[in-house]
Amino acid sequence: MVMRINLDCNSCCRKMRRNILNMKEIEKHLIEKQQNRVSICGRFKPSDVAIKLRKKMNRRVEILEIEELTTHYEAQHEHSIINHYKY
Repeated sequence: MVMRINLDCNSCCRKMRRNILNMKEIEKHLIEKQQNRVSICGRFKPSDVAIKLRKKMNRRVEILEIEELTTHYEAQHEHSIINHYKY
């Protein structure tokens, strides 16, 4: 998920990083201060994470992009099922 949030200074970035690291459902994150973007990966509900960050940061959070990723095992399993029923 990619979000836009106003990160004015270095202390805002540190606060954002600390809040993200305290969320157990987030596995990876990337904070882009110049573009005011935060990218996160993990197993979570996007609206729940956005609401939590809005409350903790006391700033408006805008969800730009949500992408669902399948793991390599799931993609391989789906592929084998498709090939199994192919006549």
